[in-house]
Amino acid sequence: MIPFTQEVVDVIRSIPAGRVMTYGQVARLAGNPRAARQVAWILHSLSRTEQLPWYRVLNAKGEISLDGDEQQLALEAEGIVFERPGKLSLSRYQV
Repeated sequence: MIPFTQEVVDVIRSIPAGRVMTYGQVARLAGNPRAARQVAWILHSLSRTEQLPWYRVLNAKGEISLDGDEQQLALEAEGIVFERPGKLSLSRYQV
């Protein structure tokens, strides 16, 4: 695994239950603030094999993916309350 990919995996694993990060935030903490799309690709590629809590990573608006029923249910199971379907308060839940 290349170093940036490993850093992304480590950052995502560090997100505590009931909290979220944005793609850009993960990229910045992993050492490349301009790599939000790469973070999305890494999540897509490695979530299952690395058993990542992929559902804790959202876009910069605090919105889940377009087909995000599974993501919303997983976050709600951790105690996150959505403002409206697919949208949560980053100021309340962001690490």
